[in-house]
Order: sequence, then C-alpha cells, then structure tokens
Amino acid sequence: MPGTPEPDLEGKIALVAGATRGAGRGIAVRLGAAGATVYVTGRTTRERRSEYDRPETIEETAELVTAAGGTGIAVPADHLVAEEVRTLAGRIDAEQGRLDVLVNDIWGGEKLFAFDEPVWEHDLDNGLRLLRLGVETHAVTSHFLLPLLVRRPGGLVVEMTDGTSAYNAARYRNSYFYDLVKNSVLRMAFVLAHELEPHGGTAVALTPGWLRSEMMLDAFGVAEDNWRDALAKVPLFGISESPAYVGRAAAALAGDADVARWNGESLSSGQLAREYGFTDLDGSRPDCWRFLIDSEHADEPVDADVYR
Repeated sequence: MPGTPEPDLEGKIALVAGATRGAGRGIAVRLGAAGATVYVTGRTTRERRSEYDRPETIEETAELVTAAGGTGIAVPADHLVAEEVRTLAGRIDAEQGRLDVLVNDIWGGEKLFAFDEPVWEHDLDNGLRLLRLGVETHAVTSHFLLPLLVRRPGGLVVEMTDGTSAYNAARYRNSYFYDLVKNSVLRMAFVLAHELEPHGGTAVALTPGWLRSEMMLDAFGVAEDNWRDALAKVPLFGISESPAYVGRAAAALAGDADVARWNGESLSSGQLAREYGFTDLDGSRPDCWRFLIDSEHADEPVDADVYR
C-alpha cells in the first residue's frame, strides 16, 4: 500500500462468506496479504456454477489469498442451507479452534432486482428470493459462526452492505426489495454490536463505493487496467473503486487494536481510507458517498477526480 504498511494479521483466522468475486474476493485477498488464514465460501466452484453463471470460483479466490501471502482455504457452501453452514463451522472449529474475523459478504442478488420498479410491479418470486439471499443467509451464518468468534475477546464481524446508514436513511435505494436487504444488513451490524460487546467483540457495517467488480467491468466492456476508458460514455464511473480498496478497509479494521471504537457503526471504504491512510490500487482515495451527497446539492456537475 503506498505510504502505509500492511496491518499485521499473522495468526488470525478469518472467514469471508461470499468470497467468489467482487468485494468478497477483494477483502479475502487483502486479509491474506496481511498474513491471515482465510476461509472463503461461495457457490461457484470449478465443478459447478451458481445461477450467476460467472467464471470466477472460490478456488481461485483461495489461490489469490495464498499468493498474496496468507493461507487461502476454499469451502463450497450455500449459506441458505443450515446444515452446510453448520458443517463449515465444525470444520473451522476442528482445524483452528476459533474464529477471529467474520466478513459476511453474501449477496447473490444482482439479477433479481429491477431499478425503480414499485413493489406491485416487481417480480414477487425474484424479490422474495432476494430477501432470502441477502438477509436470511447473514442470519444463518451468524448463528453458526459466532460461537467460534466469541470464544475469546477481540473478535470482529464485518457486515457488508451498500450505502451508509446516514445515506440510506434519507434516500430510496433502487427498489423495495433491494432497499429492504441493504438496510436490514445495516441493522444487523447494529444489533450484533450489542450482542457481541459483552464478549469483547465488535460488529460494523461496511460499504464500498461504486465497485469495479468483475460484473461491472464486463458491463462497461473494460478491465481493471483500462477502466478509465469507460469514462467517455459514463463520466460518473470516475468515482469508482477497485475491490482491493474495500479489502484494505476491512484489513485495516481487523488489524486495529482499538477497533471496538467503531462498534455498531456504519462505515465506508472512503471514510476508512482517510482514517487509516490506505489507498486504492492507483494511489487515490475515492470517496463515493461524499461525492454523491455533494453532487445532489451542486448547481453544476461535480468533478469526480476531486473526490479521489
């Protein structure tokens, strides 16, 4: 990281649930770069794909974790299936005896919601499936994995969502079902903070900004090394960030001896970059949510580069 040392997570045991691609993969790799042993779960493996039908696999994520300097362990798991998550917890218990960091990034809903479509017009089956994938999975995961995390003080839970609590509270987020999911996850972090505090644990909600996930790059016909080529058609893409950026945010939290000061809070990658001094891959510090808020009140278009 330009100008900032990696946090020291040597000896730490982490689980990134939903680490096949996107933010989950970015977080897993940065935890590995800091020396952690990282279990990564997802539904897409080299033998079987989820309904996303994407090429990224959890085995690849685990290999990237190891290549970065950690130990990556891929475990196929559908977090809607309680027995699979129970088995995952049992394996981590048997192999490690504890869990220090739980990152809950399970989502799977990109193809299930429609922008600006009211609830009475939105496909009901897709909407209810979205609630299961984005909310129920998080509850199932916490139920089975938190007993490992509370075995000793210092455990950290990072609930991944879209938008900060302050931003979402005053704004409609895409659709009825999408809004419910992302704000439910924010509330989960708040509730878990109260339940973990007596055990010396910390829970936070964390959001990236406009994430240059594999799916987003494909949608704009670019790759990470030439993503700025998309700005000619979509100037607002200039505020986007790589998955490594939110990965560095999560790693910074995991390496902070005073992380309890954030207990119950809603955080963003841009906010934590200012706090911990890390940057994105290009050396910038994009702050998408501050950009979006300022843009709403500006009389003229706001230059995204000012917020990097």
